[in-house]
Amino acid sequence: MELNTSVQTKTDSKRAIEDAFKTHFKGLHQYAYAIVKDEMMAEEMVQNVFYKLWKNKDTISITDTMAAYLYRSVYNESLNYLKHQKVKMAYKVHAARAMENINNAAEKLKLKQLEEKLDQAMKELPEQCRTIFQMSRFEELKYLEIANKLGISVKTVENQMGKALKLLRLKLVDFLPVVMLFLLHY
Repeated sequence: MELNTSVQTKTDSKRAIEDAFKTHFKGLHQYAYAIVKDEMMAEEMVQNVFYKLWKNKDTISITDTMAAYLYRSVYNESLNYLKHQKVKMAYKVHAARAMENINNAAEKLKLKQLEEKLDQAMKELPEQCRTIFQMSRFEELKYLEIANKLGISVKTVENQMGKALKLLRLKLVDFLPVVMLFLLHY
């Protein structure tokens, strides 16, 4: 069937498209759905094909049957959609990885800055206070174990830990949320 012939009038081509829509829409929709696996997108694929056919009805020349032309067009439209989805998904994966790398780099920088600040703050603690803090937080010893190892009372360990935490909070105020997680974790 040819839409663009000298014998056919514009009214005939409009009617041919309308008839093709009524006759083939359901089958074309099922065909598109089999390809794209999405009801709404399948409907959109078929509508796109009919829209393009309608828009170009004065210049398009169909040499096969109308059904063959429509099915081939829906197939191509559906494949283009799937290719576009694949590109979008690849971009999303790439963007997510890029953001992850940026976040990792920012977190590494924050952690390095925190380590430097913590190291500096630890050096500024009085010696006994620093020793008790390190034994508690880094060696994971209980207050009683620290007291026994250092030959001091548990109350002194508690006081020195309180002093260490207070001084570290003051020195690490910019990193307080991260420090609190670190200190509470240990």
